[in-house]
Amino acid sequence: MIYPKIPLAQSIIELCLAKGITTIVISPGSRNAPLTIGFVNNPSFQCYSIADERAAAFFALGMAQQTKQAVALVCTSGSALLNYYPAFAEAFYSQIPLIVISADRPQSKIDIGDGQTIRQENVFENHSLYNANLQENVSEENDAKINFAINTALLKKGPVHINAPFEEPLYQTVSELSVNVVLDVSEDFLPIPVVEDLSEYGKIWNQSSRKMILVGVNDPNAIAETAINFLAADESVVVMTETTSNLHHSTFINNIDTIITPFTDADFDDFRPEILVTFGGMIVSKRIKAFLRKYKPKHHWHIDTLRAYDTFGALTKHFEVDPNYFFEAFFPLVTEVRSDYFIKMDKVKKLREVKHELYLDKIPFSDFVVFDTVIKSLPKNSQLQISNSSAIRYAQLIDIDPTIEVYCNRGTSGIDGSTSTAIGAAVVNDKPTVFITGDISFLYDSNALWNQYIPKNFKIIVVNNGGGGIFRILPGHEESPVFNTFFETSHCLTAEHLAKMFGLEYSVASDQKTLETSLNALYNQNLKPCILEIFTPTLANDKILLDYFKELV
Repeated sequence: MIYPKIPLAQSIIELCLAKGITTIVISPGSRNAPLTIGFVNNPSFQCYSIADERAAAFFALGMAQQTKQAVALVCTSGSALLNYYPAFAEAFYSQIPLIVISADRPQSKIDIGDGQTIRQENVFENHSLYNANLQENVSEENDAKINFAINTALLKKGPVHINAPFEEPLYQTVSELSVNVVLDVSEDFLPIPVVEDLSEYGKIWNQSSRKMILVGVNDPNAIAETAINFLAADESVVVMTETTSNLHHSTFINNIDTIITPFTDADFDDFRPEILVTFGGMIVSKRIKAFLRKYKPKHHWHIDTLRAYDTFGALTKHFEVDPNYFFEAFFPLVTEVRSDYFIKMDKVKKLREVKHELYLDKIPFSDFVVFDTVIKSLPKNSQLQISNSSAIRYAQLIDIDPTIEVYCNRGTSGIDGSTSTAIGAAVVNDKPTVFITGDISFLYDSNALWNQYIPKNFKIIVVNNGGGGIFRILPGHEESPVFNTFFETSHCLTAEHLAKMFGLEYSVASDQKTLETSLNALYNQNLKPCILEIFTPTLANDKILLDYFKELV
């Protein structure tokens, strides 16, 4: 076996191996050579080389998103480390375990004018669950910090930073280890969950006739069928989900904006829940957030083992337990409550479904038509990755097959690494993966294609409306050079030459007929990854979407 000669690098590598951190994403560099040598030459590690650090970090994020295991990132010193920050922040808010291991100059070389040096210690402090600032020499203190960092990432589900100073020479190797690491297993396991006495909350529930369950970002198959069916059968309960909730039942409302956007003040007041129960991650719908902030529930309970954001300014209780444990303990306390809450909303839902289809039948080819066609065409049992901005918002308006798993970087809701995340997720997932993105998001993260790991069955669908179309539906939009340049980012770029440069199959659609033909060809092409670029009319999309909400009543 080949090991780096530097003992500190040996300690980091051995502790990663002992803790089961075996997926390593490395960006090429010199200062991180001791780590690269050790990881790559040990067959226990699966190593990936991604040159662009920002893309590398989101690639690792996508892998961790799927495997639920921590992925380690390794980079050289200097500004390379800063390029991890967007994905690092996403991991923090999406509760995804990432372990950033940065090579650094020795402390004596910082701020003296030496090349490729910055103040790396605590650089992620605002979003890091733990910062392990190591000393150059091997020590039990260093081992303790490394242990704690890895344990924290695994148990608290988030990103940590290990900063390791290395002095030259960096490339020397040895055939035997010179360290005996101290492995701390005291915090390797979570305590057995204990559900508190819920009697008080059962009484509140049983005295309330309007209960809303609102589910944010949620893993597929995370909630027990018994809990789903119990909630669906309660006439005093309305369950509202989103595309990213991955939670399905025929009675659930999964198109929130379609339901509530046309509401009058009287409708909103009538719909106001007495109890709001939330679980899962971030909510996409701005309208449901605005509604619940204005028409606050008497009680807001959030169920999550780690965090409870007071999103609506009404949080009254945080149950620090997995939702399945909570519902298993809570449902025996529930008694039947006579209510028309569900019946009223179900009538609205059925009306909106009819109006939705009537509207789609009469509008011209546009973003709305494209998203409706694409989402309905997705192969069963596939995985859908969606970029942020317009793409995820259109997806909220369209029913999706329950067999399809949906993911989106909603922690920070940025467009910056959506493609890289999708590719990382596809690499470690056996399911065929389709990535739907807007043109600005795709172009912004084009270095995501600069790697050799993209699966042959990976599909990218780029909806190109010539700019940041979402800004056209926001308040304050007016056609002007300032808007077109500084808000919408108007452009005439396409994905064609990027596809050619990176060796992806490329096709185009610009109307309903070519879209349907191209989608059929896309799903049947599995010899190499593909890009389908769909061109829509820039100036028509915003009016078509805004008119949609007017015609739902």
